Amino acid sequence: MSKLAYLGPEGTFSEEALRILAPEAERLSCPNVGAALEAVRRGVADAAVVPLENSLEGGIASTLDELVRGEPLLITAELLLPVRFSLLARPGTEIGHIKRVLTHPAAHTQCRGFIARELPDAVVIASASTAAAAQEVALPSSPYDAAIGAAIAGEHYGLLEIAANIGDRDDTVTRFVMVGRPAPLPAPTGADRTSTVAYLAEDHPGALLELLTEFSVRGVNLSRIESRPTGDGIGSYFFFFDFEGHVADARVGEAISGLHRVCADVRFLGSYPRADGIAPQIRRGTSDAEFAEAGEWLARVREGRL
Repeated sequence: MSKLAYLGPEGTFSEEALRILAPEAERLSCPNVGAALEAVRRGVADAAVVPLENSLEGGIASTLDELVRGEPLLITAELLLPVRFSLLARPGTEIGHIKRVLTHPAAHTQCRGFIARELPDAVVIASASTAAAAQEVALPSSPYDAAIGAAIAGEHYGLLEIAANIGDRDDTVTRFVMVGRPAPLPAPTGADRTSTVAYLAEDHPGALLELLTEFSVRGVNLSRIESRPTGDGIGSYFFFFDFEGHVADARVGEAISGLHRVCADVRFLGSYPRADGIAPQIRRGTSDAEFAEAGEWLARVREGRL
């Protein structure tokens, strides 16, 4: 049986995602995303399930940053999980008495409207996870009055659901990914996604455009681009790219090769099946067959066989 690490403790959305992606796996709770990924790097876990992107908040900074540090890891699967937040408190707590709320920063961002309307005088304090917040609030001596998290966290830790579905959007979705050590990639399915990180070789006018051109001229559609600071000073960034297709596809392989040619460094994060099953539309001139035919034509030209 495989062992999968996740952002714990019990009752997080990460655990819920893990149960869907690998229901038979042994679960290893970790205090933060970095610890979950490090468990994979050290061989303590076979893979980790971590949040990567939220439809309201965007990329999860802690995950993005941890993926570019340390030994390389590969994304092998993804899941789109609907997110429903609840206000959780100890029995006997009334909403009007709630002054200190504990939750994960991402949950805080997604529930700002509810907090402003229903808890205008409350102070929100950051926790490592929504489940850790519920666990803390459940303690009789806790200085916090309530937690924001998944309803399942309340069930785990004996808290009452004071209010349900308190997120600002009913259609909020978090994208979770399964991450493992480098290994043979999942075979192309025809509805795949590839993720990479690219570092600019130098900062100059049009530098980002050069990177984007590598995708555009080969008909590769970007589904997400996000910059993150390298830590080497103001204005120094690297870029996360998610795009349609598999590295085994000619257009995708050539685009990544092009990035490698013009960038200071490229970290390949994986090619894996898209959770939504949407296949890309292949533009004229960018299919594998057309790339192969163009290569054969060039070979003939180089040999003088016109």
